[in-house]
Amino acid sequence: MKTMTCRELGGACDLAHSGNSADEVIQAQDRHLRDAVAAGDQAHEQARAEMKARWQDPAAGMGWYQDVQRRFAELPDAPE
Repeated sequence: MKTMTCRELGGACDLAHSGNSADEVIQAQDRHLRDAVAAGDQAHEQARAEMKARWQDPAAGMGWYQDVQRRFAELPDAPE
């Protein structure tokens, strides 16, 4: 299991997201952004808007995704 923060994924805070794959961490980040925006958090609203805009350009979206995959792979596994 590895951990990345909201901020490391392009978000606005240091909430940690853990998972066995980068995809699990990305999905946790997406849920976190949705929940924060629904609660009225403007900083997260901007991060969510940037995330949506990134995926409007498939090359930019895939570049971000591949970067997160690479950075996740480089992280040490969390001690058990």
